[in-house]
Amino acid sequence: METELLNAAGGQDFSMWALFARATITVKIVMLMLIVASFWSWSIIIQKLIVFRAARREAGRFDRAFWSGEPLDGLFDQIGPTPAGRSQRIFAAGMTEWRRSHKEDGRLIAGAQARIDRSMDVAIAKEADELQRGLPVLATVGSTAPFVGLFGTVWGIMNAFIEIAEQQNTNLAVVAPGIAEALLATGLGLLAAIPAVIFYNKLSADADRIVAGYEAFADEFSTILSRQLDS
Repeated sequence: METELLNAAGGQDFSMWALFARATITVKIVMLMLIVASFWSWSIIIQKLIVFRAARREAGRFDRAFWSGEPLDGLFDQIGPTPAGRSQRIFAAGMTEWRRSHKEDGRLIAGAQARIDRSMDVAIAKEADELQRGLPVLATVGSTAPFVGLFGTVWGIMNAFIEIAEQQNTNLAVVAPGIAEALLATGLGLLAAIPAVIFYNKLSADADRIVAGYEAFADEFSTILSRQLDS
C-alpha cells in the first residue's frame, strides 16, 4: 500500500502551473493577486527608472545652459513660460514671478524675493510629487505581499489537513502535494515583495537626490536674483 502511494505521488505533476491548478479557489485568488501585484510593481519600477534617468539628463543639460553665461532673460525667452523639463519649470516659475514683480516703470514691487522663493518652492513640490508618484505602491506591495502569501499558505495547509483527516492517511505521499500547493503562495508573496522593497528604497533615495538638486539650484538662482535686487 505504501509503495502504491509513493508511486502515485511520484507520478504527480509538481510544476508551478500544476500546483496552481490543483489549489483551492481561495488560494488561487491569493496567487493571482500576488502575480498582479508583482507585474504592477515591475511596471512602476521600470517606468520610474526611465523617468529618473531622463530627469537627471535634463537637469544636467539645463545646468550647463544656465551656467553658460547666457543672460537669464534670454534663456527664459528661449525655453518659454511652460517648458517640458523639470529643472526648466522651476527656473521658469522663478523668472515668471521675477518679471511680474516689476512695475511699468521698471521698479520692483516690495517683497519680490519672498514671492520668487515661494514660486520656486511650489514648483519643486510639484516635481517632487510627480517623481514620487507610484512609490507608495511599491511600499505597500513590499510590506503586505508576504502576509498575503502566508494567508494563502495557511489556508492551503488547513485544507490539506482536512483532506488528510477525510482520507485517514498521514503518509507523506498524501500530505506533500497539498503542502506544496500551499507553500507556492508564500513563494509568490516573497517574489512580489523582495523586488518591491529593494527598488522602493533605491527609487526613494534617487528621488530625494533629484529633488535635492532642484532645491540647490533654486537656492543658487535665488542668490543671483537677490544680488540684482540689492543692486
